[in-house]
Amino acid sequence: MHPYRTITCGALQAAHEGQTHKLSGWVHRIRDHGGVLFLDLRDTTGLTQVVVHEGTDAFTALREVHPEWCITVEGQVALRAPHLANKTITTGAVELTAAQIDVLGRSKALPLPVYGDQEYPEETRLKYRYLDLRRPAMQEKMILRSKVIASMRQAMWAKGFHEHQTPIITVPSPEGARDFLVPSRLHPGKFYALPQAPQMFKQLLMVAGFDRYFQVAPCFRDETPRADRSPTDFYQLDLEMSFTTQEEIFALVEDVLGGVFSTYGKGASVDTEWPSIPYREAKGIYGTDKPDLRCPIRMRVVSDYFRGSGFSVFAQILEKAGTQIRAIPAPGGGSRKFCERMDAFARAEGLSGMGYIFWRGDAEAPEAAGPIAKAIGLAATEALRVEMCLGAGDAVMFCAGLPEHFEPVAAKARVEIGRALGLFEEDRFAFAWITDLPMLERDKATGTIGFEHNPLSMPKGGKDALEGDPLEITGVQYDLACNGYELLSGPIRNHDPETMLKVFAIAGYGEDEVKRRFGALYEALQHGAPPHGGCAAGIDRIVMLLAGEEAIREVMLFPMNQQAQDVMMEGPKEAESAQLRELHIRTVIPGSS
Repeated sequence: MHPYRTITCGALQAAHEGQTHKLSGWVHRIRDHGGVLFLDLRDTTGLTQVVVHEGTDAFTALREVHPEWCITVEGQVALRAPHLANKTITTGAVELTAAQIDVLGRSKALPLPVYGDQEYPEETRLKYRYLDLRRPAMQEKMILRSKVIASMRQAMWAKGFHEHQTPIITVPSPEGARDFLVPSRLHPGKFYALPQAPQMFKQLLMVAGFDRYFQVAPCFRDETPRADRSPTDFYQLDLEMSFTTQEEIFALVEDVLGGVFSTYGKGASVDTEWPSIPYREAKGIYGTDKPDLRCPIRMRVVSDYFRGSGFSVFAQILEKAGTQIRAIPAPGGGSRKFCERMDAFARAEGLSGMGYIFWRGDAEAPEAAGPIAKAIGLAATEALRVEMCLGAGDAVMFCAGLPEHFEPVAAKARVEIGRALGLFEEDRFAFAWITDLPMLERDKATGTIGFEHNPLSMPKGGKDALEGDPLEITGVQYDLACNGYELLSGPIRNHDPETMLKVFAIAGYGEDEVKRRFGALYEALQHGAPPHGGCAAGIDRIVMLLAGEEAIREVMLFPMNQQAQDVMMEGPKEAESAQLRELHIRTVIPGSS
Protein backbone atom coordinates (compact mmCIF):
# COMPACT_ATOMS: atom_id res chain seq x y z
CA MET A 1 0.00 0.00 0.00
CA HIS A 2 1.16 3.57 -0.74
CA PRO A 3 2.89 5.13 2.30
CA TYR A 4 0.63 8.18 2.33
CA ARG A 5 -2.62 7.67 0.46
CA THR A 6 -4.56 5.37 -1.81
CA ILE A 7 -7.25 7.96 -2.57
CA THR A 8 -7.79 11.69 -2.02
CA CYS A 9 -10.07 13.24 0.58
CA GLY A 10 -12.53 14.42 -2.03
CA ALA A 11 -12.85 11.15 -3.94
CA LEU A 12 -14.46 8.61 -1.55
CA GLN A 13 -17.89 7.47 -2.74
CA ALA A 14 -20.51 4.84 -1.85
CA ALA A 15 -18.85 2.48 -4.35
CA HIS A 16 -15.85 2.27 -1.98
CA GLU A 17 -17.93 0.78 0.87
CA GLY A 18 -16.05 -1.99 2.68
CA GLN A 19 -12.70 -1.15 1.13
CA THR A 20 -9.62 -0.23 3.15
CA HIS A 21 -8.10 3.10 2.18
CA LYS A 22 -5.42 5.47 3.37
CA LEU A 23 -5.92 9.25 3.32
CA SER A 24 -3.46 12.08 4.01
CA GLY A 25 -4.26 15.70 4.67
CA TRP A 26 -4.79 18.34 7.30
CA VAL A 27 -7.00 18.12 10.38
CA HIS A 28 -9.83 20.49 9.58
CA ARG A 29 -11.67 20.05 12.88
CA ILE A 30 -12.26 17.46 15.61
CA ARG A 31 -15.62 16.86 17.32
CA ASP A 32 -15.70 14.94 20.60
CA HIS A 33 -18.86 12.87 21.13
CA GLY A 34 -17.69 11.05 24.22
CA GLY A 35 -16.61 7.57 23.21
CA VAL A 36 -16.41 8.58 19.56
CA LEU A 37 -14.26 11.27 17.92
CA PHE A 38 -15.20 12.71 14.54
CA LEU A 39 -12.37 14.09 12.45
CA ASP A 40 -12.78 16.11 9.24
CA LEU A 41 -9.70 15.48 7.13
CA ARG A 42 -8.99 17.92 4.30
CA ASP A 43 -6.74 18.03 1.27
CA THR A 44 -6.93 20.19 -1.86
CA THR A 45 -9.60 17.93 -3.42
CA GLY A 46 -12.12 18.05 -0.59
CA LEU A 47 -13.00 16.74 2.85
CA THR A 48 -13.78 13.34 4.36
CA GLN A 49 -15.35 12.56 7.74
CA VAL A 50 -13.30 10.09 9.78
CA VAL A 51 -14.81 8.18 12.71
CA VAL A 52 -12.46 7.17 15.53
CA HIS A 53 -13.78 4.79 18.21
CA GLU A 54 -12.64 4.69 21.84
CA GLY A 55 -10.28 1.84 22.74
CA THR A 56 -8.42 1.88 19.42
CA ASP A 57 -4.84 2.97 18.75
CA ALA A 58 -6.27 5.61 16.42
CA PHE A 59 -8.36 7.07 19.29
CA THR A 60 -5.28 7.34 21.51
CA ALA A 61 -3.27 8.95 18.70
CA LEU A 62 -6.01 11.45 17.83
CA ARG A 63 -6.18 12.68 21.44
CA GLU A 64 -2.75 14.24 20.87
CA VAL A 65 -3.62 15.81 17.52
CA HIS A 66 -4.75 19.41 16.96
CA PRO A 67 -6.23 21.35 14.02
CA GLU A 68 -3.94 21.83 11.01
CA TRP A 69 -1.65 18.97 11.92
CA CYS A 70 -0.77 16.99 8.83
CA ILE A 71 -1.65 13.30 9.29
CA THR A 72 -2.28 9.99 7.54
CA VAL A 73 -5.40 7.94 8.39
CA GLU A 74 -5.94 4.31 7.39
CA GLY A 75 -9.31 2.62 7.78
CA GLN A 76 -12.39 1.06 6.25
CA VAL A 77 -15.00 2.94 4.21
CA ALA A 78 -18.56 2.74 5.55
CA LEU A 79 -21.86 4.17 4.37
CA ARG A 80 -23.46 6.81 6.54
CA ALA A 81 -27.08 6.34 7.58
CA PRO A 82 -29.27 8.21 5.04
CA HIS A 83 -30.41 10.78 7.61
CA LEU A 84 -26.76 11.47 8.55
CA ALA A 85 -25.48 11.98 5.00
CA ASN A 86 -23.95 15.41 4.33
CA LYS A 87 -25.18 16.66 0.96
CA THR A 88 -22.97 19.75 1.04
CA ILE A 89 -19.76 17.78 0.33
CA THR A 90 -18.92 15.25 -2.39
CA THR A 91 -17.98 12.55 0.16
CA GLY A 92 -21.04 13.11 2.31
CA ALA A 93 -22.51 9.63 1.77
CA VAL A 94 -19.55 7.83 3.37
CA GLU A 95 -17.08 8.00 6.23
CA LEU A 96 -13.80 6.33 7.05
CA THR A 97 -13.59 4.24 10.24
CA ALA A 98 -10.03 4.82 11.41
CA ALA A 99 -7.77 1.92 12.40
CA GLN A 100 -4.47 3.81 12.40
CA ILE A 101 -3.40 7.47 12.54
CA ASP A 102 0.16 8.64 11.86
CA VAL A 103 1.36 12.21 12.35
CA LEU A 104 3.30 13.62 9.40
CA GLY A 105 3.69 17.24 10.49
CA ARG A 106 2.80 19.00 13.75
CA SER A 107 1.52 22.56 13.91
CA LYS A 108 2.16 25.05 16.66
CA ALA A 109 -0.61 27.41 17.83
CA LEU A 110 -2.31 28.94 14.79
CA PRO A 111 -2.10 32.71 14.21
CA LEU A 112 -4.86 32.33 11.64
CA PRO A 113 -7.51 29.58 12.03
CA VAL A 114 -8.22 27.82 8.77
CA TYR A 115 -11.61 26.39 9.73
CA GLY A 116 -14.61 28.71 9.65
CA ASP A 117 -15.37 32.08 8.06
CA GLN A 118 -13.70 34.42 10.53
CA GLU A 119 -12.45 37.70 9.13
CA TYR A 120 -8.86 38.62 9.92
CA PRO A 121 -6.83 41.76 9.16
CA GLU A 122 -5.23 41.66 5.74
CA GLU A 123 -1.75 42.09 7.20
CA THR A 124 -2.22 38.91 9.25
CA ARG A 125 -3.51 37.03 6.24
CA LEU A 126 -0.56 38.13 4.10
CA LYS A 127 2.06 37.45 6.78
CA TYR A 128 0.78 33.88 7.16
CA ARG A 129 -0.34 33.51 3.56
CA TYR A 130 0.53 29.79 3.50
CA LEU A 131 -2.16 29.27 6.18
CA ASP A 132 -4.58 31.66 4.51
CA LEU A 133 -4.18 29.68 1.29
CA ARG A 134 -5.20 26.45 3.07
CA ARG A 135 -8.71 27.81 3.48
CA PRO A 136 -11.07 26.10 1.02
CA ALA A 137 -12.35 29.45 -0.31
CA MET A 138 -8.82 30.58 -1.14
CA GLN A 139 -7.93 27.23 -2.70
CA GLU A 140 -11.02 27.49 -4.86
CA LYS A 141 -9.95 30.91 -6.16
CA MET A 142 -6.41 29.80 -6.94
CA ILE A 143 -7.64 26.70 -8.75
CA LEU A 144 -10.04 28.95 -10.69
CA ARG A 145 -7.06 31.07 -11.70
CA SER A 146 -5.17 27.99 -12.90
CA LYS A 147 -8.15 26.81 -14.94
CA VAL A 148 -8.67 30.24 -16.51
CA ILE A 149 -5.04 30.38 -17.64
CA ALA A 150 -5.24 26.84 -19.02
CA SER A 151 -8.43 27.73 -20.88
CA MET A 152 -6.79 30.81 -22.41
CA ARG A 153 -3.78 28.81 -23.52
CA GLN A 154 -5.90 26.10 -25.11
CA ALA A 155 -8.00 28.66 -26.95
CA MET A 156 -4.96 30.47 -28.32
CA TRP A 157 -3.31 27.26 -29.50
CA ALA A 158 -6.58 26.24 -31.17
CA LYS A 159 -6.55 29.51 -33.12
CA GLY A 160 -3.10 28.93 -34.57
CA PHE A 161 -1.06 30.98 -32.11
CA HIS A 162 2.28 29.86 -30.71
CA GLU A 163 3.52 30.71 -27.24
CA HIS A 164 6.94 32.36 -27.07
CA GLN A 165 8.75 33.60 -23.94
CA THR A 166 10.26 37.07 -24.15
CA PRO A 167 13.10 38.30 -21.88
CA ILE A 168 12.60 39.04 -18.19
CA ILE A 169 15.79 41.10 -18.01
CA THR A 170 15.68 43.95 -20.52
CA VAL A 171 16.36 47.69 -20.70
CA PRO A 172 14.53 50.60 -19.03
CA SER A 173 11.29 51.35 -20.81
CA PRO A 174 9.79 54.63 -22.03
CA GLU A 175 6.25 53.23 -21.70
CA GLY A 176 5.09 55.53 -18.90
CA ALA A 177 5.04 53.58 -15.63
CA ARG A 178 8.07 53.39 -13.36
CA ASP A 179 10.56 50.61 -14.04
CA PHE A 180 12.07 48.21 -11.55
CA LEU A 181 15.76 48.76 -12.28
CA VAL A 182 18.36 45.98 -12.03
CA PRO A 183 21.98 47.13 -11.58
CA SER A 184 24.61 45.49 -13.75
CA ARG A 185 27.61 44.00 -11.96
CA LEU A 186 29.62 43.58 -15.14
CA HIS A 187 28.87 47.07 -16.47
CA PRO A 188 29.25 49.54 -13.57
CA GLY A 189 26.81 52.41 -13.51
CA LYS A 190 24.45 50.79 -16.01
CA PHE A 191 21.09 49.18 -15.39
CA TYR A 192 18.78 46.56 -16.79
CA ALA A 193 15.06 46.67 -16.03
CA LEU A 194 12.27 44.19 -15.47
CA PRO A 195 9.82 44.48 -18.39
CA GLN A 196 6.71 46.59 -17.95
CA ALA A 197 5.23 44.52 -20.80
CA PRO A 198 6.57 42.47 -23.72
CA GLN A 199 5.44 45.09 -26.27
CA MET A 200 8.81 45.82 -27.91
CA PHE A 201 9.73 42.17 -28.17
CA LYS A 202 6.40 41.07 -29.57
CA GLN A 203 6.57 43.78 -32.24
CA LEU A 204 10.06 42.58 -33.11
CA LEU A 205 8.63 39.05 -33.38
CA MET A 206 6.17 40.34 -35.99
CA VAL A 207 9.06 41.83 -37.97
CA ALA A 208 10.83 38.46 -37.58
CA GLY A 209 7.89 36.74 -39.26
CA PHE A 210 6.21 35.00 -36.31
CA ASP A 211 2.68 35.65 -37.49
CA ARG A 212 0.67 34.79 -34.36
CA TYR A 213 2.32 35.15 -30.97
CA PHE A 214 0.92 34.85 -27.46
CA GLN A 215 2.31 34.52 -23.97
CA VAL A 216 1.05 34.35 -20.40
CA ALA A 217 3.49 37.07 -19.49
CA PRO A 218 4.70 38.43 -16.16
CA CYS A 219 4.90 42.23 -16.15
CA PHE A 220 6.62 44.51 -13.64
CA ARG A 221 5.65 48.09 -12.84
CA ASP A 222 6.45 50.23 -9.83
CA GLU A 223 2.87 51.46 -9.40
CA THR A 224 0.85 53.27 -6.79
CA PRO A 225 -1.25 50.53 -5.10
CA ARG A 226 -5.02 50.34 -5.43
CA ALA A 227 -7.57 47.59 -4.93
CA ASP A 228 -7.71 46.39 -8.54
CA ARG A 229 -4.00 46.77 -9.30
CA SER A 230 -0.85 45.12 -7.99
CA PRO A 231 1.89 47.60 -7.04
CA THR A 232 4.71 45.42 -8.35
CA ASP A 233 3.91 42.58 -10.73
CA PHE A 234 1.00 41.05 -12.59
CA TYR A 235 0.25 38.59 -15.38
CA GLN A 236 -1.37 39.23 -18.73
CA LEU A 237 -2.50 37.28 -21.75
CA ASP A 238 -0.28 39.00 -24.29
CA LEU A 239 -0.88 38.53 -28.01
CA GLU A 240 0.10 40.00 -31.36
CA MET A 241 -0.91 39.27 -34.96
CA SER A 242 0.47 40.29 -38.35
CA PHE A 243 -1.67 41.27 -41.33
CA THR A 244 -4.65 41.92 -39.12
CA THR A 245 -7.35 44.50 -38.46
CA GLN A 246 -8.95 45.90 -35.35
CA GLU A 247 -12.13 43.97 -36.13
CA GLU A 248 -10.25 40.66 -36.36
CA ILE A 249 -8.64 41.27 -32.98
CA PHE A 250 -12.04 42.10 -31.47
CA ALA A 251 -13.53 38.88 -32.84
CA LEU A 252 -10.62 36.82 -31.49
CA VAL A 253 -10.80 38.36 -28.01
CA GLU A 254 -14.59 38.06 -27.84
CA ASP A 255 -14.29 34.36 -28.63
CA VAL A 256 -11.46 33.66 -26.17
CA LEU A 257 -12.57 35.81 -23.23
CA GLY A 258 -16.25 35.22 -23.90
CA GLY A 259 -15.55 31.51 -23.55
CA VAL A 260 -13.65 32.03 -20.30
CA PHE A 261 -16.43 34.09 -18.74
CA SER A 262 -19.16 31.71 -19.95
CA THR A 263 -17.31 28.70 -18.53
CA TYR A 264 -16.17 30.15 -15.20
CA GLY A 265 -18.69 32.92 -14.55
CA LYS A 266 -20.72 30.94 -11.99
CA GLY A 267 -23.93 31.18 -13.99
CA ALA A 268 -23.85 34.95 -14.53
CA SER A 269 -25.02 36.01 -17.97
CA VAL A 270 -22.34 37.02 -20.48
CA ASP A 271 -23.24 39.63 -23.07
CA THR A 272 -23.06 38.32 -26.62
CA GLU A 273 -23.02 41.82 -28.12
CA TRP A 274 -19.94 43.86 -27.14
CA PRO A 275 -20.60 47.42 -28.34
CA SER A 276 -17.82 49.69 -29.61
CA ILE A 277 -17.98 53.12 -27.98
CA PRO A 278 -15.62 55.95 -28.98
CA TYR A 279 -13.53 57.19 -26.06
CA ARG A 280 -14.95 60.71 -25.96
CA GLU A 281 -18.52 59.40 -26.22
CA ALA A 282 -17.91 57.01 -23.32
CA LYS A 283 -16.58 59.85 -21.17
CA GLY A 284 -19.61 61.99 -22.02
CA ILE A 285 -22.29 59.35 -21.48
CA TYR A 286 -20.77 57.39 -18.60
CA GLY A 287 -18.14 59.74 -17.16
CA THR A 288 -15.41 57.12 -17.59
CA ASP A 289 -13.55 55.15 -20.23
CA LYS A 290 -14.36 51.91 -18.40
CA PRO A 291 -18.14 52.09 -18.06
CA ASP A 292 -20.22 49.60 -16.12
CA LEU A 293 -22.97 48.79 -18.62
CA ARG A 294 -24.93 46.80 -16.06
CA CYS A 295 -26.37 50.22 -15.22
CA PRO A 296 -28.47 51.49 -18.17
CA ILE A 297 -28.40 55.18 -17.11
CA ARG A 298 -26.82 57.51 -19.68
CA MET A 299 -25.71 61.03 -18.87
CA ARG A 300 -26.31 63.99 -21.13
CA VAL A 301 -24.86 67.48 -21.53
CA VAL A 302 -27.60 70.03 -20.72
CA SER A 303 -25.58 73.25 -20.49
CA ASP A 304 -27.90 75.20 -22.81
CA TYR A 305 -30.72 75.09 -20.26
CA PHE A 306 -28.59 76.97 -17.73
CA ARG A 307 -26.61 79.52 -19.77
CA GLY A 308 -27.80 82.93 -18.59
CA SER A 309 -30.57 81.27 -16.59
CA GLY A 310 -32.02 82.28 -13.24
CA PHE A 311 -29.98 79.56 -11.52
CA SER A 312 -26.94 81.76 -10.99
CA VAL A 313 -24.65 79.02 -9.59
CA PHE A 314 -24.71 77.08 -12.87
CA ALA A 315 -24.89 80.19 -15.04
CA GLN A 316 -21.72 81.56 -13.50
CA ILE A 317 -19.90 78.25 -13.84
CA LEU A 318 -20.68 78.20 -17.56
CA GLU A 319 -19.00 81.58 -18.04
CA LYS A 320 -15.64 79.81 -17.57
CA ALA A 321 -14.04 78.11 -20.57
CA GLY A 322 -14.40 74.34 -20.86
CA THR A 323 -17.17 73.96 -18.30
CA GLN A 324 -20.50 72.19 -18.75
CA ILE A 325 -23.56 70.92 -16.94
CA ARG A 326 -24.07 67.15 -17.11
CA ALA A 327 -27.42 65.53 -16.26
CA ILE A 328 -27.81 62.06 -14.73
CA PRO A 329 -31.40 60.81 -15.07
CA ALA A 330 -32.84 58.92 -12.09
CA PRO A 331 -35.99 57.07 -13.21
CA GLY A 332 -38.01 56.30 -10.08
CA GLY A 333 -35.97 58.66 -7.90
CA GLY A 334 -38.60 61.38 -7.71
CA SER A 335 -38.41 62.40 -4.06
CA ARG A 336 -36.51 65.03 -2.13
CA LYS A 337 -35.20 62.35 0.23
CA PHE A 338 -33.62 60.37 -2.62
CA CYS A 339 -32.14 63.45 -4.29
CA GLU A 340 -30.61 64.67 -1.05
CA ARG A 341 -29.17 61.20 -0.48
CA MET A 342 -27.42 61.34 -3.86
CA ASP A 343 -26.25 64.89 -3.17
CA ALA A 344 -24.68 63.65 0.07
CA PHE A 345 -23.04 60.79 -1.86
CA ALA A 346 -21.40 63.28 -4.24
CA ARG A 347 -20.18 65.43 -1.34
CA ALA A 348 -18.66 62.37 0.35
CA GLU A 349 -16.83 61.61 -2.90
CA GLY A 350 -15.30 65.09 -3.04
CA LEU A 351 -17.69 67.26 -5.08
CA SER A 352 -19.35 70.35 -3.67
CA GLY A 353 -22.64 68.55 -4.32
CA MET A 354 -25.13 67.72 -7.07
CA GLY A 355 -28.15 69.80 -7.97
CA TYR A 356 -31.45 68.12 -8.76
CA ILE A 357 -35.00 68.39 -10.07
CA PHE A 358 -37.69 65.82 -9.30
CA TRP A 359 -41.22 65.44 -10.60
CA ARG A 360 -44.32 64.47 -8.67
CA GLY A 361 -48.06 64.41 -9.33
CA ASP A 362 -49.86 62.49 -12.07
CA ALA A 363 -48.46 61.24 -15.34
CA GLU A 364 -50.40 63.71 -17.45
CA ALA A 365 -49.16 66.82 -15.67
CA PRO A 366 -46.01 66.09 -13.65
CA GLU A 367 -45.02 68.89 -11.30
CA ALA A 368 -41.34 69.86 -11.08
CA ALA A 369 -39.87 70.47 -7.63
CA GLY A 370 -36.59 71.66 -6.17
CA PRO A 371 -34.65 74.94 -6.15
CA ILE A 372 -33.31 74.52 -9.70
CA ALA A 373 -36.78 74.03 -11.21
CA LYS A 374 -37.98 77.20 -9.56
CA ALA A 375 -34.93 79.17 -10.72
CA ILE A 376 -34.93 78.24 -14.43
CA GLY A 377 -38.71 78.39 -14.87
CA LEU A 378 -41.50 76.13 -16.03
CA ALA A 379 -40.72 76.17 -19.78
CA ALA A 380 -37.05 75.21 -19.41
CA THR A 381 -37.84 72.59 -16.80
CA GLU A 382 -40.50 71.01 -19.01
CA ALA A 383 -38.22 71.01 -22.05
CA LEU A 384 -35.50 69.38 -19.98
CA ARG A 385 -37.93 66.72 -18.71
CA VAL A 386 -39.06 65.88 -22.25
CA GLU A 387 -35.48 65.67 -23.56
CA MET A 388 -34.51 63.36 -20.72
CA CYS A 389 -37.66 61.19 -21.20
CA LEU A 390 -38.65 61.59 -17.54
CA GLY A 391 -42.02 61.89 -15.86
CA ALA A 392 -43.85 61.86 -12.55
CA GLY A 393 -41.89 59.90 -9.95
CA ASP A 394 -38.55 60.54 -11.69
CA ALA A 395 -35.63 62.87 -10.99
CA VAL A 396 -32.49 64.21 -12.60
CA MET A 397 -29.20 65.04 -10.89
CA PHE A 398 -26.71 67.61 -12.17
CA CYS A 399 -22.92 67.91 -12.08
CA ALA A 400 -21.33 71.22 -13.03
CA GLY A 401 -17.83 72.48 -13.78
CA LEU A 402 -14.86 71.16 -15.72
CA PRO A 403 -15.61 67.58 -16.86
CA GLU A 404 -12.20 66.31 -15.75
CA HIS A 405 -13.06 67.45 -12.22
CA PHE A 406 -16.59 66.06 -11.87
CA GLU A 407 -16.55 63.03 -14.19
CA PRO A 408 -14.92 60.57 -11.74
CA VAL A 409 -17.66 61.26 -9.19
CA ALA A 410 -20.40 61.45 -11.83
CA ALA A 411 -19.39 57.98 -13.07
CA LYS A 412 -19.72 56.59 -9.54
CA ALA A 413 -22.98 58.46 -8.95
CA ARG A 414 -24.49 57.02 -12.15
CA VAL A 415 -23.86 53.48 -10.88
CA GLU A 416 -24.96 54.34 -7.33
CA ILE A 417 -28.25 55.77 -8.63
CA GLY A 418 -28.82 52.67 -10.78
CA ARG A 419 -28.22 50.36 -7.82
CA ALA A 420 -30.39 52.40 -5.44
CA LEU A 421 -33.30 52.42 -7.90
CA GLY A 422 -33.13 48.71 -8.79
CA LEU A 423 -31.98 49.34 -12.36
CA PHE A 424 -28.65 47.56 -11.93
CA GLU A 425 -28.11 43.99 -13.24
CA GLU A 426 -25.71 42.45 -10.73
CA ASP A 427 -25.51 38.92 -12.16
CA ARG A 428 -24.11 39.90 -15.55
CA PHE A 429 -20.81 40.44 -17.34
CA ALA A 430 -21.29 43.47 -19.61
CA PHE A 431 -18.45 44.21 -22.04
CA ALA A 432 -17.72 47.28 -24.14
CA TRP A 433 -14.90 48.13 -26.53
CA ILE A 434 -13.63 51.68 -26.01
CA THR A 435 -12.17 52.89 -29.30
CA ASP A 436 -10.62 55.95 -30.96
CA LEU A 437 -8.47 56.94 -28.01
CA PRO A 438 -6.91 60.41 -28.38
CA MET A 439 -3.19 60.16 -29.02
CA LEU A 440 -2.18 63.64 -27.87
CA GLU A 441 -3.10 66.15 -25.19
CA ARG A 442 -2.11 69.66 -24.22
CA ASP A 443 -0.42 70.18 -20.87
CA LYS A 444 -2.52 72.75 -19.00
CA ALA A 445 0.50 74.19 -17.19
CA THR A 446 2.95 74.52 -20.08
CA GLY A 447 0.66 74.46 -23.13
CA THR A 448 2.88 71.87 -24.83
CA ILE A 449 1.57 68.87 -26.75
CA GLY A 450 2.36 65.42 -25.35
CA PHE A 451 1.15 61.85 -25.63
CA GLU A 452 -2.08 60.92 -23.84
CA HIS A 453 -2.15 57.27 -24.90
CA ASN A 454 0.19 54.74 -26.54
CA PRO A 455 2.54 56.69 -28.85
CA LEU A 456 3.28 53.60 -30.96
CA SER A 457 -0.33 53.23 -32.17
CA MET A 458 -1.24 53.80 -35.80
CA PRO A 459 -3.07 57.12 -36.14
CA LYS A 460 -6.62 56.61 -37.37
CA GLY A 461 -6.45 57.63 -41.02
CA GLY A 462 -2.71 57.07 -41.23
CA LYS A 463 -0.19 59.75 -42.08
CA ASP A 464 -2.82 62.03 -43.64
CA ALA A 465 -4.60 62.35 -40.28
CA LEU A 466 -1.56 64.15 -38.84
CA GLU A 467 -2.11 67.34 -40.83
CA GLY A 468 -4.96 68.80 -38.74
CA ASP A 469 -5.50 69.70 -35.10
CA PRO A 470 -3.17 67.49 -33.01
CA LEU A 471 -5.80 67.19 -30.27
CA GLU A 472 -8.21 65.61 -32.76
CA ILE A 473 -5.80 62.82 -33.73
CA THR A 474 -7.03 59.46 -32.49
CA GLY A 475 -5.22 56.17 -32.57
CA VAL A 476 -6.40 52.80 -33.80
CA GLN A 477 -6.29 51.88 -30.14
CA TYR A 478 -8.82 50.15 -27.93
CA ASP A 479 -9.57 49.11 -24.39
CA LEU A 480 -12.01 46.44 -23.25
CA ALA A 481 -14.16 47.36 -20.26
CA CYS A 482 -16.22 44.95 -18.19
CA ASN A 483 -18.36 45.84 -15.18
CA GLY A 484 -16.44 49.04 -14.51
CA TYR A 485 -12.93 47.61 -14.93
CA GLU A 486 -10.45 47.83 -17.79
CA LEU A 487 -9.57 44.24 -18.72
CA LEU A 488 -7.56 44.71 -21.89
CA SER A 489 -5.71 47.32 -23.91
CA GLY A 490 -4.07 47.32 -27.30
CA PRO A 491 -3.66 49.00 -30.67
CA ILE A 492 -2.97 48.44 -34.29
CA ARG A 493 0.72 49.35 -34.28
CA ASN A 494 2.36 52.10 -36.29
CA HIS A 495 4.58 49.97 -38.51
CA ASP A 496 5.63 52.82 -40.82
CA PRO A 497 8.83 54.63 -39.69
CA GLU A 498 7.95 57.82 -41.58
CA THR A 499 4.55 58.08 -39.90
CA MET A 500 6.15 57.22 -36.58
CA LEU A 501 8.60 60.12 -36.89
CA LYS A 502 5.83 62.51 -37.86
CA VAL A 503 3.72 61.57 -34.80
CA PHE A 504 6.67 62.06 -32.47
CA ALA A 505 7.56 65.35 -34.15
CA ILE A 506 4.12 66.72 -33.25
CA ALA A 507 4.88 65.89 -29.62
CA GLY A 508 8.26 67.63 -29.87
CA TYR A 509 10.55 64.63 -30.36
CA GLY A 510 13.12 64.53 -33.13
CA GLU A 511 14.52 61.47 -34.86
CA ASP A 512 17.49 61.30 -32.47
CA GLU A 513 15.13 61.10 -29.47
CA VAL A 514 13.02 58.41 -31.17
CA LYS A 515 16.20 56.41 -31.79
CA ARG A 516 17.27 56.87 -28.18
CA ARG A 517 13.93 55.70 -26.79
CA PHE A 518 12.93 53.05 -29.32
CA GLY A 519 16.18 52.32 -31.16
CA ALA A 520 15.79 48.59 -31.83
CA LEU A 521 12.13 48.90 -32.85
CA TYR A 522 12.72 51.96 -35.05
CA GLU A 523 15.55 50.15 -36.83
CA ALA A 524 13.52 46.95 -37.22
CA LEU A 525 10.55 48.77 -38.75
CA GLN A 526 12.83 49.78 -41.63
CA HIS A 527 13.37 46.17 -42.65
CA GLY A 528 10.05 45.15 -44.16
CA ALA A 529 7.72 45.37 -41.18
CA PRO A 530 4.24 43.91 -41.71
CA PRO A 531 1.10 45.68 -40.50
CA HIS A 532 0.40 44.25 -37.06
CA GLY A 533 -1.58 44.74 -33.88
CA GLY A 534 -2.48 43.07 -30.66
CA CYS A 535 -3.45 43.53 -27.06
CA ALA A 536 -2.86 42.39 -23.50
CA ALA A 537 -5.56 41.21 -21.09
CA GLY A 538 -5.02 41.41 -17.34
CA ILE A 539 -5.33 37.87 -15.99
CA ASP A 540 -5.43 38.89 -12.32
CA ARG A 541 -8.29 41.32 -12.93
CA ILE A 542 -10.22 38.79 -15.03
CA VAL A 543 -9.98 36.19 -12.27
CA MET A 544 -10.95 38.85 -9.71
CA LEU A 545 -14.20 39.48 -11.60
CA LEU A 546 -14.92 35.77 -12.08
CA ALA A 547 -14.36 35.13 -8.36
CA GLY A 548 -16.66 38.01 -7.39
CA GLU A 549 -13.88 39.86 -5.54
CA GLU A 550 -13.10 43.58 -5.41
CA ALA A 551 -9.42 43.31 -4.42
CA ILE A 552 -6.91 41.78 -6.80
CA ARG A 553 -4.89 40.44 -3.85
CA GLU A 554 -7.66 37.90 -3.25
CA VAL A 555 -6.77 36.03 -6.45
CA MET A 556 -2.97 36.25 -6.28
CA LEU A 557 -0.97 33.61 -4.45
CA PHE A 558 1.55 35.83 -2.68
CA PRO A 559 0.62 39.48 -3.22
CA MET A 560 2.16 42.62 -1.78
CA ASN A 561 0.17 44.69 0.68
CA GLN A 562 -1.23 48.16 0.01
CA GLN A 563 2.17 49.71 0.80
CA ALA A 564 3.97 47.50 -1.75
CA GLN A 565 5.50 45.39 1.03
CA ASP A 566 5.86 41.63 1.26
CA VAL A 567 5.02 41.18 4.94
CA MET A 568 5.63 37.42 4.77
CA MET A 569 9.13 37.60 3.29
CA GLU A 570 9.76 41.00 4.94
CA GLY A 571 10.53 42.79 1.70
CA PRO A 572 11.82 45.09 0.48
CA LYS A 573 15.02 44.69 2.48
CA GLU A 574 18.28 46.56 2.73
CA ALA A 575 21.05 45.01 0.66
CA GLU A 576 24.25 43.81 2.26
CA SER A 577 27.15 46.24 2.02
CA ALA A 578 29.18 43.67 0.10
CA GLN A 579 26.43 43.33 -2.50
CA LEU A 580 26.23 47.09 -2.97
CA ARG A 581 30.00 47.37 -3.38
CA GLU A 582 30.00 44.60 -5.96
CA LEU A 583 27.31 46.45 -7.88
CA HIS A 584 29.06 49.82 -7.51
CA ILE A 585 26.01 51.30 -5.77
CA ARG A 586 25.73 53.67 -2.85
CA THR A 587 22.32 54.33 -1.29
CA VAL A 588 21.20 57.76 -0.07
CA ILE A 589 18.20 57.65 2.26
CA PRO A 590 15.96 60.76 2.10
CA GLY A 591 16.52 62.92 5.17
CA SER A 592 19.88 61.35 6.04
CA SER A 593 22.96 63.53 6.30
